[in-house]
Amino acid sequence: MARARVVAVLAALAALLLSGCTVGGRSGPAVAAGDPSRCPGRVLDVVVSVAQWGQVVQPLAGACATVTTVIGSAAVDPHEYEPTTGDIAAFQEADLVVLDGAGYDSWAAAAVADLDPGPARVVAADLTQGEDPDPHLWYSPAVVHRMAAAVTARLSALAPADAGVFTDASASFRADLAAYDRAVAALRPLAGRHTYAATETVFDRMAHAVGLTDVTPAGYRRAVSNESDPAPADVAALEAALRGGRVDVLIYNSQTQGAIPEQVRATARRAGVPVVSVTESPPRGARSFVAWQTGQLAQLTNALERAR
Repeated sequence: MARARVVAVLAALAALLLSGCTVGGRSGPAVAAGDPSRCPGRVLDVVVSVAQWGQVVQPLAGACATVTTVIGSAAVDPHEYEPTTGDIAAFQEADLVVLDGAGYDSWAAAAVADLDPGPARVVAADLTQGEDPDPHLWYSPAVVHRMAAAVTARLSALAPADAGVFTDASASFRADLAAYDRAVAALRPLAGRHTYAATETVFDRMAHAVGLTDVTPAGYRRAVSNESDPAPADVAALEAALRGGRVDVLIYNSQTQGAIPEQVRATARRAGVPVVSVTESPPRGARSFVAWQTGQLAQLTNALERAR
């Protein structure tokens, strides 16, 4: 398929998304089109696996890249996703592919690995510098900064004539990230005196970054990390910790439905433990990565200030 045809198809998908339609009975990819009239060189095609990183890549691309986020909706489970023929075509025509890695978006990694020649790629898991294998890498402030730098460098190398545009976009994004960095830094003195437990592990990297102490029972944590239901004894241990005053705040992933997380949340509320709702992916209406993250950090700050 010629590149021009792929771009036309993606533009049509973007129009459908803006009108609130779905493609193929599911939420289609999110597309942010570049603007050739504002681009000194050529407009690159960038494909991002998931919205968490799409919200980082889009502002870095500026006018000189069309950014397609394959899973652009929080309604789609990245663990169970099967790429469509349209997704494969987008990967094939991409100049750059941005992935999370660490097994989170293995469907995308497999699709790109099968391409010959393959596109350039930036993978968050390659930038962890020996951190633990938790795949929710967008919750690590350090990895977010490394990803921003790596994406800008790769875009500039792919389109040298547009390097100035990418440098300016990077500076603007870093200025926006300053609010995120300030929120993280301001929370550390407060969080360092408190404990947390979590219904899932999605927020762990941020919890550790601000200095919260994890007291989630090991068996419960192991089970949810492996995407399985914790044993009754592990649930009971977590509820006992909540009732016994050992947990200062409960982190609850509001995008996951299930009897056990809801039971744990109810126990926390009865015990007077503040509950902070976080999301694994940007929720509907999230204006930007920074707005999404700083909003959650503000909720956590308020909860810790109320904690006993």
